[in-house]
Amino acid sequence: MTGVAGFMEQRLPVVPGRGAATDPPNRFERLHVEMDPPAGPEGEGPGPVTEFLLDRPRRIVARNESPDVGFERSVNPYRGCEHGCIYCYARPTHEYLGLSSGLDFERRIFARPDAPILLRRELADPSWTPKTVVLSGVTDPYQPGEARLRITRGCLEVLAEARNPVAVVTKNHLVTRDTDLLLELAGHGAAAVTLSITSLRRDLQKTLEPRTASPKARLKAVETLAEAGIPVGVNVAPVIPGLTDEELPAILAAAASAGATAAGYILLRLPHAVAPLFSRWLSDHVPDRAEKVMNRIRACRSGRLNDPRFGSRMKGQGIFAEQVEALFRVESRRLGLEGARRPLSTQAFRRPTPPPSDPDRNAPQLDLFSSNGRE
Repeated sequence: MTGVAGFMEQRLPVVPGRGAATDPPNRFERLHVEMDPPAGPEGEGPGPVTEFLLDRPRRIVARNESPDVGFERSVNPYRGCEHGCIYCYARPTHEYLGLSSGLDFERRIFARPDAPILLRRELADPSWTPKTVVLSGVTDPYQPGEARLRITRGCLEVLAEARNPVAVVTKNHLVTRDTDLLLELAGHGAAAVTLSITSLRRDLQKTLEPRTASPKARLKAVETLAEAGIPVGVNVAPVIPGLTDEELPAILAAAASAGATAAGYILLRLPHAVAPLFSRWLSDHVPDRAEKVMNRIRACRSGRLNDPRFGSRMKGQGIFAEQVEALFRVESRRLGLEGARRPLSTQAFRRPTPPPSDPDRNAPQLDLFSSNGRE
């Protein structure tokens, strides 16, 4: 058993194909048990497998009241994310399940196969007012398991039938699989896709975001969607001061060249256990920059590693945050990526056919299974 300090002092081996190297303590649990390292020295051994677990919520549309995220309603087909982005702000949500923000978050994935039926039920209800639904707002709707589970596609099929507007945010080229549904919605002004790109450096991306699509593949997805006629933008997220901020102009230029018509950015934030996880990652992978990066983050967060306040948590404060904002504005204006994207239309909305009354009987079943490789 150990605490956060003990976790920070450990020098366990890097886990191949994973962002985190271990499981830090859960802030809601009084006890923490240290398991044996999931892989041997120098990355020997198979590493931890991915487990998909069944999650059946009673409702699937989440309501958001945060004033700085840009949407009010979202659908999350998965809890946890196999992409393993070490900086992911959603990692602490696994602690509400009694699990860890570390390896648990990226290898114990809760899938929601009932999501399309639950979404249909909400859209068919007379009380539903058509409004943009974001896929997914917390974890990536196109993480590797989606290739065979197809829960996100099922949700898009419902949204396309209802012609309810949808905004998709992802780091995965897999989104191009659903070009047909997105194009159908785009024909009604009711679809937009944003590809999130953190770095153009493949060597950095492979450890920073180990199971995401490569930067080249994400830019190819931008190109594919744009050529199909689907509005597509790029979010430089997160911008990591002292590590990836210098790439901002190059990312925006590559995105514009691929056909993106809008861009945004988010400054890195490190809530709860994400801070020690990220600090450990810096020490393992870019030790020469570790101290500089952590100091820059503090300079952007009023001396702390995280600032949860609305209005500042996405962009930060101070001279370095101001430099990032100024650079983004200049480059996005030069490349024609400046300005807010046109709001998605609800004019074509039509209420879908209600689902069967017993979703537990009619919903598709999800077998529990494990996967050690990429989907």
